[in-house]
Amino acid sequence: MAAERLGVPAIGVMTTQFVSAAELMCRVLGMPNYEFGVIDHPLSSAGDAGHAAMARATIEQARTQLMQV
Repeated sequence: MAAERLGVPAIGVMTTQFVSAAELMCRVLGMPNYEFGVIDHPLSSAGDAGHAAMARATIEQARTQLMQV
């Protein structure tokens, strides 16, 4: 969000466990419509294949969000 305030396109990524906390933080910081990527929780037990899938999902979400006009 700090980068976005400076005019630098950016994306935050949260796991499903922390979506409600991230949404609250967005509202508190005055950016209630800030979009962020969401990946499955937990990360620690995902393994290499799971992490690769999460990375691909994050890249796709970032591409979609950053390319919005």
